[in-house]
Amino acid sequence: MTTVRRAVLTLPAAPLGPDNPLPALRTPGPAHALGAAELAALPREMARGIGRAPLRSLLPAPVRDGYGREREDTALDALVLENDRLRVTVLPGLGGRIHSLHHKPTGRELVYRNPVLQPAAFALNGAWFSGGIEWNTGATGHTTLSCAPLHAATVPAPDGTPMLRLWEWERLRDLPFQVDLWLPEDSDFLLVGVRVRNPHERPAPVYWWSNTAVPEHRRVLAPADTAWHHGYERGLTEVPVPAGPDGTDRSRPRHSTHAGDWFYDLPDGGRRWIAALDEDGTGLVQTSTDVLRGRKLFVWGTGPGGRRWQEWLTAPGTDGYAEIQAGLARTQLEHLELAPEFELTWLEAYGPLAADPATALGADWAAARAEAERSLDLALPRTAVDAAHTAWRERAADTDPAPDAVLAAGSGWGALEVLRAGHALPGTPFPESTLGAAQEPWRALLSTGVLPPPAKGAVPLPPQVGQAWRDMLETAPADPSTEYHLGIAQWHAGDRAQAVRSWERGLAGAAVRWPLLYCLAVADREEGHPERAAHRFAEASGELDGTLDGPAAVTAAAALAREAVDAQLAAGRPERARTLWRALPEEVRARGAFRLLEVRLLLAEGRPAEARAVFDTGFEVPDLREGAEILGELWARITDEPLPAAYEFRMRP
Repeated sequence: MTTVRRAVLTLPAAPLGPDNPLPALRTPGPAHALGAAELAALPREMARGIGRAPLRSLLPAPVRDGYGREREDTALDALVLENDRLRVTVLPGLGGRIHSLHHKPTGRELVYRNPVLQPAAFALNGAWFSGGIEWNTGATGHTTLSCAPLHAATVPAPDGTPMLRLWEWERLRDLPFQVDLWLPEDSDFLLVGVRVRNPHERPAPVYWWSNTAVPEHRRVLAPADTAWHHGYERGLTEVPVPAGPDGTDRSRPRHSTHAGDWFYDLPDGGRRWIAALDEDGTGLVQTSTDVLRGRKLFVWGTGPGGRRWQEWLTAPGTDGYAEIQAGLARTQLEHLELAPEFELTWLEAYGPLAADPATALGADWAAARAEAERSLDLALPRTAVDAAHTAWRERAADTDPAPDAVLAAGSGWGALEVLRAGHALPGTPFPESTLGAAQEPWRALLSTGVLPPPAKGAVPLPPQVGQAWRDMLETAPADPSTEYHLGIAQWHAGDRAQAVRSWERGLAGAAVRWPLLYCLAVADREEGHPERAAHRFAEASGELDGTLDGPAAVTAAAALAREAVDAQLAAGRPERARTLWRALPEEVRARGAFRLLEVRLLLAEGRPAEARAVFDTGFEVPDLREGAEILGELWARITDEPLPAAYEFRMRP
């Protein structure tokens, strides 16, 4: 019998903390960028997908950097989908992540289940955590919804059993999506139906990768002879699999020294799958209908940086993990185009695989792949996956049945878009009841043509940057708050000169000036005026004092001061940076990110011994970005000694 129930999962967890109140104006860092010469050397289809609709900013998503590293036992809302064979534990408040996929007959955990919840700066907008199965949509990288709530409800599955539906409105690309978790009675496989819809009258870039963490001692098999390798030294190179140039078996994550991605080049017409097997030939397999084209292996590597990241993301003494992934394109650097008023659907399946270990783990790659696929065909034939997709579409997608029982609520942004455009999405309802404080001012703009300003003592409203909202802002009364938001929308659209004019107009009549000064400072920095940017950042930081109430005052002051001190250092103004530093409360200066700033400041002042003392005392930067090398670079300016292991996060060779 298949059931869906609420549950509570208790884990040692670091609180997410408040979102950063500053708008995310800057272009995301080029963690996966390729140069023109590299693109020219790639197949045309791949190069076109990589160049399609790159993000200009993270707007309107908030930056989530308010977390720390102090963990305490925390009760997390969970939903459990279960039959006699599998128990699936889902975290609806954290991106709909599957935390656990437990196979009852063998008592085995099929995925890597992280024993802690430790946010780290791996999502496009910051907070993300490792383990389980995650659903990534929006743009290249981990979704901005990694640590955000999704809507959840039960709907009827094609076989009449209850199915768990997750859905939300993804704001980077302005697209709704749904994930249906279906567990037929007596099935060893979790079926996952995914639908991404474009309700607009314009094409939209679309991106999807389902990422599954697995114990890294497993061998990873996929039906490919070559892969596109992408490492933290950048570049995309076609290589044979499983052996690398040095003969190392890359199908075994622990054989790789450095972190890297292997995007398997699956042949057209073949079955799409990827498996991770233990030494006894058993483990997890993921397969899908053909729309989900790509498959990938990500490894951390055995080098000191990769091992340090593993420790950083989980609990000391736990085994490491790798990731097996499945996506719409051949690589994660690509985006597809979703036609107007069109949708993409596919079905995935996750379950146990048992293959002959002598063959599946042997040196003959072709025989190993064939054995894994033979075992998969016996456990879940390809025709069964295609038939399940057809049945799911007919019952759960084409007829769009309304949910039976709502189990969790996501954000109110989808409700605002439905209210604005009148989208009919009965299977994934976004009711007005989900509108909250963040959406109410925008609802007022929609109904009255006037955007209410933020309350006295509050941070600015969360932005909206879509074309329709920008049009409304352009016709609304031009008060400072409206000019602030209009400038943000224009900046996002690429009209930077007009954005600056809007912010300057708003600044002329603003009683609260710091948000507009901040935006102008970012514009100065992005346009190559570091000294003017430094002046405006400092001015914004000084004017913030006394304008906010309660915890918002500390959050905004710390976020702005961090940017302001950085800007002074970039402009070669250590004296002004020191002045801003001294103005910070002691509890803010004690945070890891500000200790890192202090090292930079001391070095700029010519005080390397004191900078070394900060390292020796010890500090942690909770929101250190994936691939960041700043700690090693600063250490090298202080001493020729090896970088201490606690600061070793470098992932390049």
